[in-house]
Amino acid sequence: MDRLFLDANVLFSAAHNPTSPLLELWQLSGVVLLSSAYAVQEARQNLAIHRPNRLGEFEHLVGKLSLLDAPLSMTVAAGVAGLPEKDLPILLGAIGAKATHLLTVDKKHFGSLYGQTLDGVLVTTPGDYLRRRPE
Repeated sequence: MDRLFLDANVLFSAAHNPTSPLLELWQLSGVVLLSSAYAVQEARQNLAIHRPNRLGEFEHLVGKLSLLDAPLSMTVAAGVAGLPEKDLPILLGAIGAKATHLLTVDKKHFGSLYGQTLDGVLVTTPGDYLRRRPE
C-alpha cells in the first residue's frame, strides 16, 4: 500500500480548482493520503488569500488525510543540500510519516530531488505518480 505525503502546493492546487486532476488522488484505492499540520497551514493561508471561496472544499479534502508531523529531533536526509529551510519540514514530515512517496509540484525547490528516494521516500510529482501507478 502506497503512503502518499502531499506537499502544501498539492493541497492548495487540489482545492483551488474544482476540476483539478489532483483530485484523483482522493479517489485512489490502496493508498493512504498523508500530510502535516505544517503543510495544511501553509496551503490554508494561501487559499484564504487567493481563493477564500474554496476553503470549504479544502477542509473537506484535509478531513480525508492522516496528518503526521516529523519529530523535531529528526535529522536531514543525505542528499538534500540546497533545500530551503521552509521546505525541510515537508521532507522530514514525509520521512517521519514513513511515506512511500512525497508528492510535490514545487519544481523550483524539490525539482533536483525528483526521482530520488531519500530515507525510503520517493520524491515525485503527482502526475508522475499517477502515470506510473499500476492499475
